[in-house]
Amino acid sequence: MKKVTHNRFIVSAKVGTKGQIVIPIEARQMFKIKTGDTLMVLGDKKRGLALMKDDIFYKLMEKKK
Repeated sequence: MKKVTHNRFIVSAKVGTKGQIVIPIEARQMFKIKTGDTLMVLGDKKRGLALMKDDIFYKLMEKKK
């Protein structure tokens, strides 16, 4: 884990045989991700993948109405 600042970091994660990844403890702590939380997987073929907690995603979608 290479920390860039207290608000950012760069990390690699390997994909297991079942397509699962482990979210590093620093990310789980920073974003308050707990066991049982639901994450949204957002994908764009040119820009890549992003993970977002579902409650934040739905709040953003409400603002767009």
